[in-house]
Amino acid sequence: MTSRRVKRAKTDDLAIQTFNLTKAFDGLVAVDGIELKIRKGELFALLGPNGAGKTTTINILCCLLKPTKGTAQIMGYDILKQPFKIKEIIGVAPQETAISEHLNTQENMSLIGRIHGVKSTELKGRSKQLLETMGLGGRAKDQVRKFSGGMKRRLNIMMALIHNPEILFLDEPTLGLDPQARRAIWEYITQLKGEKTILLTTHYMDEADFLADRIGVMDEGKIIALGSSQELKAGMREKNTMIVSAQNLTPKVIEEMRSRYAEVSITGDTMLITDSKLDFREIVDRLQSSGAKVRSAHIKEPTLEDVFLNLTGKELRE
Repeated sequence: MTSRRVKRAKTDDLAIQTFNLTKAFDGLVAVDGIELKIRKGELFALLGPNGAGKTTTINILCCLLKPTKGTAQIMGYDILKQPFKIKEIIGVAPQETAISEHLNTQENMSLIGRIHGVKSTELKGRSKQLLETMGLGGRAKDQVRKFSGGMKRRLNIMMALIHNPEILFLDEPTLGLDPQARRAIWEYITQLKGEKTILLTTHYMDEADFLADRIGVMDEGKIIALGSSQELKAGMREKNTMIVSAQNLTPKVIEEMRSRYAEVSITGDTMLITDSKLDFREIVDRLQSSGAKVRSAHIKEPTLEDVFLNLTGKELRE
């Protein structure tokens, strides 16, 4: 009996597409009906607190977990019907570094390369290129157990790339690293943009802001906001905040400002004024005419942190 060959669906410009993707564990819904479309060559960041469902989503898309409902396509392959095809074309750098510490750098990369069937000559060339690019050119023969956390993270990413995958999954790639090590990894990820489709999970706002073409804010298993960093911040401009440092903020001055603006708060010599529309010059003039001596003032631009707090009412780290 001849087995029926399952073909890859036409994807046009889409690398990843999910259809009502859902995962529940003993009644607890970790991923709740996600609908995503990620373009080829795009760097897409899933941003959210611990427990939001980011890692579960990654594990489903990498065919490590089966969804309770729904499905997804990776470069046209279905995660339920063609998991082995998908594993051939993806690279995964998990949150917990998947490294054999008794092996050296080259041996770790060779191990993963051979699992993926990369030929010896090709494996040697790719290993050398990745080592140089990631700043580990002189550490090919060093045992990994001697490496710092940042070096292990870089090796983790190199191992995910050794077979030249079409799609790269990075789950919290800079978790717990110092700012210098984080920046080094950011610079390398930036070089991959456009060449690979990258799905990155993070709960670092600045990481998503710096790297991502688009961001999905995830909370309690749902995508609660979607767009570029600028688009998400623009949604916050319905409310503007001005920060004023001034002397002589008397009760009379404070009452005058509160009678005119939606929210006014005072901390020492600093006044925060929030309203739908703020005129910088008008506020400074009004404060000075009321007797306050303004030392500095600026309109506060919204951040991704502001977006997240506005959407969920939660701190990012819980």
